[in-house]
Amino acid sequence: MSAHAHKVQGRSDVQVITAIHIIGDFTDLHGFMTKRLEHDVISMGQSSVEFIAHDELSRITQEFPHLTRLLWLATTFDAAVHRRWLVAAASLRSSAHLAHLVCELYTRQRSIGATQGLRFTLPILQRELAEILGYSPIHINRAVRDLKDRGLVRWVGSEVQILDWDELCRLAKFDPDYLSMERLVH
Repeated sequence: MSAHAHKVQGRSDVQVITAIHIIGDFTDLHGFMTKRLEHDVISMGQSSVEFIAHDELSRITQEFPHLTRLLWLATTFDAAVHRRWLVAAASLRSSAHLAHLVCELYTRQRSIGATQGLRFTLPILQRELAEILGYSPIHINRAVRDLKDRGLVRWVGSEVQILDWDELCRLAKFDPDYLSMERLVH
């Protein structure tokens, strides 16, 4: 996994993570148009990265309209996830907010075959979860404990097992339609 990390101006000790990327994601495609990134990309666990030169992207967009549409779709996917993160941050309490992130990452990983039943790997430390969700590490620890105590997840290290998918989705107010997984496959 990788993530977008923004340093808080004037505070070198604080960063805000604004996106998480999984295997197969085209990270920072918008940089092709803006010609620069306003954030860092950091690895969360073992990562493998491939770089594509802007000249090559220009050639692809000129010669292959279908691939251009797929690249555009990838940027709209990123935007939809970002919007949903904003809504979740504004409308959900910490346990539900964390549950929403778990549901989203599980769904995205399931779509690429990176889950085993209702189990998946989440190589993110609680400190990093705090940066993603905008809480303190203590708050995240309590939210994880709450999800466990409710019998919704088993969470050991980086391994998460969802014990009650329907109830986890209900708590998170999770509707996977914004992920448009079927459009990314076709």
